[in-house]
Amino acid sequence: MTVPSGLTDGPIYLDYNATTPIDPAVTEAILPYLTGGFGNPSSDHHYGTAPRAALEHARGQVSALIGAAAGRIVFTGSGSEADNLAIRGAVLAAGADRPHVITQQTEHPAVLATYQALRRWHEVDVTYLPVDGAGVVDPAELAAAFTEHTVLVSIMAANNETGALQPIAELARVTHEHGAVFHCDAAQAVGKIPLDVSALDVDLLTVVGHKMYAPKGIAALYIRSGVPLEPLIYGGGQEHGLRAGTENVAFAVALGTAAQLAADDLAAGGRHRIQQLRDRLHDLLVRSLPERVLLNGPMSARLPNTLNISIRGITGHSLLAATPDIAASTGSACHSGDHQPSPVLTAMGLDADRGLAALRLSLGRWSTRDDVDRAAELITASARRP
Repeated sequence: MTVPSGLTDGPIYLDYNATTPIDPAVTEAILPYLTGGFGNPSSDHHYGTAPRAALEHARGQVSALIGAAAGRIVFTGSGSEADNLAIRGAVLAAGADRPHVITQQTEHPAVLATYQALRRWHEVDVTYLPVDGAGVVDPAELAAAFTEHTVLVSIMAANNETGALQPIAELARVTHEHGAVFHCDAAQAVGKIPLDVSALDVDLLTVVGHKMYAPKGIAALYIRSGVPLEPLIYGGGQEHGLRAGTENVAFAVALGTAAQLAADDLAAGGRHRIQQLRDRLHDLLVRSLPERVLLNGPMSARLPNTLNISIRGITGHSLLAATPDIAASTGSACHSGDHQPSPVLTAMGLDADRGLAALRLSLGRWSTRDDVDRAAELITASARRP
């Protein structure tokens, strides 16, 4: 497999959960739609034919990756837009008086901020479910949170910091027993693990291109047949009337191609290779830094590429600053130079010192054993410095 040029000369990339390099096969697939295939897919003449067919083919590729034999795939400009369409669209379409919605404390900001806006502007009541020490929601907590006004539940498939996997099928079942709609932001999970919207029984599911080797600026929302949504963007009838504006055919093709590559990789067992590399990295660090490495999140029920650890005795941002040959993320947020523990780790019950010491090391398609071994050496050296 061809390595993207951006990875051939630079630090070891261990930040695949932040964004992925564009797969060269994806780049190749979109080029025709930046040149000769420039037509508007809504045009009935010759120049619209190929773009229209490409758009629908890409829709089918995304559907196939997530097992969506029925329902709609709506292309959006980002995962945040897809989340907004799902959440705001479902709440406004419900037409309820003072509707009630449910999410979790460790949800992505795109979801949390949308709920906060609905509370400000539409008097929506919001319940934030707690998580346990592994970052997982208890379905019993969800069941207890419903009211007669609950219209929507939104729970992510996998946490972007710890990789923790939520029991989505069980949470969706509880939601449907109470007559509400279930939305799942699967940005981090799609392409990394097998997902089937029919088996999970979700109503709405967010897919994000730049988390799966497509460009930034393209995402999609799966909408189960019969689930009503109010559009975010009004205008023409594009995207089933739910997202007006002439479609970005080239980037839709990119997402479709990335979906096909991900499906092929999952079928070939690529996730097992990445999990083995992740576990090797963890084991090397544990052996090199005895009694200092703490795993944040579940041991097994997490994404195969994600390792979130705290190393006693050094903050995450200090360690990465001392290790410029690695590109990774910390478990803290920096505001005007003031580092604070991640809200995700805080909600899991981790103390401030452990939260500030956290590192998120996320592997991907082009991670190698040499990368892992070298990264372990570099992290160990930085952690041992006085």
